[in-house]
Amino acid sequence: MAVERKTRILVVDDDTDLQVLVKTLLERVGMEAVPALDVASAVQILRSRPLPDLVLLDLMLPDISGLELLRQMRSKEVFDHLPVVILSALADPKEIRQGLDMGADRYLTKPYIAHNLVKTVQDVLRTGRKLDN
Repeated sequence: MAVERKTRILVVDDDTDLQVLVKTLLERVGMEAVPALDVASAVQILRSRPLPDLVLLDLMLPDISGLELLRQMRSKEVFDHLPVVILSALADPKEIRQGLDMGADRYLTKPYIAHNLVKTVQDVLRTGRKLDN
């Protein structure tokens, strides 16, 4: 009998308090949060298998920007179907548009309502990425 694997969400954010909050929220709905406090840690996780089912990505990180990580991911075919939801305090419409144009599937601004985060993650996991052909 096969053991069902929990949905794994990579949470890339240098705010440890936010990491704890997101982990708690995701665990309540039966998902596993995989923390990465910087892009270097996120890249290590993304090189391992299985890939996470979704990435929650902050834009303001200590080593390089979340947008640069997103750009790198979208340039590699292996990540084509990996959904990315940006979680950022940057709420300017130009920044939101840039994140979505670069390949994010959704963009949530901080502070966010816990229910909205969980609902967005569930929605994106259900619908998957919409790739241009």
